[in-house]
Amino acid sequence: MLIFLACSAFAEPINRNGRNAGTNDYFLYTRRNRATAQTLVIDNVNSITTSNFDAKCSTIVAIHGWVDDSHSEFNQAIKNAYLEKNDVNIIMVDWSPLSQGSYTAAVSGVPKVGRDLGQFISFLTTTTGASLDNVHLIGFSLGAHVAGNAGRALGGKVARITGLDPAGPLWAGNSNCLKASDAVYVEVIHSDGSLVGLGIPYAVGDVDFFPNGGTGQPGCSDMFCNHNRAWELFAATVTFNNLVANQCANMIQVATNSCRGQQLHMGNDQLNKRGSGLYRVNTKAKYPF
Repeated sequence: MLIFLACSAFAEPINRNGRNAGTNDYFLYTRRNRATAQTLVIDNVNSITTSNFDAKCSTIVAIHGWVDDSHSEFNQAIKNAYLEKNDVNIIMVDWSPLSQGSYTAAVSGVPKVGRDLGQFISFLTTTTGASLDNVHLIGFSLGAHVAGNAGRALGGKVARITGLDPAGPLWAGNSNCLKASDAVYVEVIHSDGSLVGLGIPYAVGDVDFFPNGGTGQPGCSDMFCNHNRAWELFAATVTFNNLVANQCANMIQVATNSCRGQQLHMGNDQLNKRGSGLYRVNTKAKYPF
């Protein structure tokens, strides 16, 4: 969840459980440990080799947003959708010592959180022989920009990044914003991109989906519901791959629901997915939408 406060001053990041501010934690879930996480530690080979991490499986990295942690509803929805469908490695990134400070401080810290994640993934692949071709970064709100910075640190070689309503406040013109070059394929779902919304209202990926126009969602009465709908929609598509969008020539077509171009499924778990351009899909108000 992201709640934008037009505040100003940077607050000191919370130092929880004695950790250094800005330090990420990495929690692994697999079908062999769905309920209880295994902690993976950078530069600690033993933490990797004694875990259930399987280099032959796809690795899904979930990155929460502001004021959240790795136990957020977003994280649980992603974990449950993927593990019900496939045997995969789910890694939850917890950057809550910084994300639970002020919004401005969290925004400022995103590049380092992303770089640290990139270094961790590099260590993980070196240790296990896993390939970046099998890595999918999924970030919600500020977590989408963290994913972009992690992908950038890895030379844009990660197979896929999915940005779920990337945070908008303080990101216009920000060079640390999620970009199409941050992975082999970058897909973005915009669900709250109005002028007063919490998400970025313009295209930043290879493919940018604007469900229901990208500003207000069926069944939602406030911006928080609209914002969260991005990950709710994505989790449903991992399970059902049920939301098919039409390509739009421009944002006017997106806004007026007049997109008649080629079709492309929004979301899903395909690592080799490809596409480009703007797309609109109309959804229902309730799961699976």
